[in-house]
Amino acid sequence: MTTVTTTSFIRRRRKQRLTKVALITGLSLGAVFAAAPVLWMLSTSLKPNGEVMATPPKLISGNVSFAAYTTVLTDPDKLRFFINSYVVALAVTALTLLVAILAAYAFSRYEFRGKRLVNVVIVSVQAVPPITLVIPYFGLMVSMGLYNTYPGLIITHMVFTLPYAIIMMTAYFNTLPRELDEAVKVDGATGWTALWRILVPISVPGMIAVGVYTFMISWNEYLFALTLTRTDDMRTVPIGIQLLMGQHSYQWNEMMAMSILGSIPVLVLFLIFQRRFIGGLSAGAVKA
Repeated sequence: MTTVTTTSFIRRRRKQRLTKVALITGLSLGAVFAAAPVLWMLSTSLKPNGEVMATPPKLISGNVSFAAYTTVLTDPDKLRFFINSYVVALAVTALTLLVAILAAYAFSRYEFRGKRLVNVVIVSVQAVPPITLVIPYFGLMVSMGLYNTYPGLIITHMVFTLPYAIIMMTAYFNTLPRELDEAVKVDGATGWTALWRILVPISVPGMIAVGVYTFMISWNEYLFALTLTRTDDMRTVPIGIQLLMGQHSYQWNEMMAMSILGSIPVLVLFLIFQRRFIGGLSAGAVKA
């Protein structure tokens, strides 16, 4: 009996080891696959433009140069792309959070006529392909005098960031006990006070998750940033990268340098708020 038990234990341990090895191998291959384009982008940004298409390709160039970064960071026109992206993305994030918090509080704590219909509309917006709305939004922004302006980009981006933000914040508020609101109201405070003094401070993880996601969406948005802007002084980083594609030649090293610099804000945000971001996503998914 002891021999059978020992054999079974050994087989189980062996199976666990094989499973662990297979899992680590799979994750390692996935990490390499995901990191390879980023490493190549970084490598290209450090090469002279003439070596980018050299055969055979080299990951590490013998002529490492930061000229592409210097060109990008000292060119006022290229810096303007970054300024525009920061202005739009930060404004979209702040306004989306504000509207999402108010809407989520209403959906989570109150019953009103048409609540289910509004929820359906919010979810339905997420299912609409953005490409189908390009022409309608272009006509709308032109007629409203918002074409080639910050407000035009901000409003358009919010149309696509708000539905997710409202759904996530509503789900997060639903995980918070109603007794918190009631305790504050018993003391004579209003629902407004309960929201900003009680619910918002303890909903920081959910707000961070929504904020980081919103910033990423707005920062990386290309289609509407291209369609709703006309002059270079209103272009954002994704459009600025595309503008480096000339008619007869491509500035590959500058394109990759701008791509690296454009990736840094999102990467820094994720690294700083990684724990709260994941915690906010998981908490918001507990109860819808």
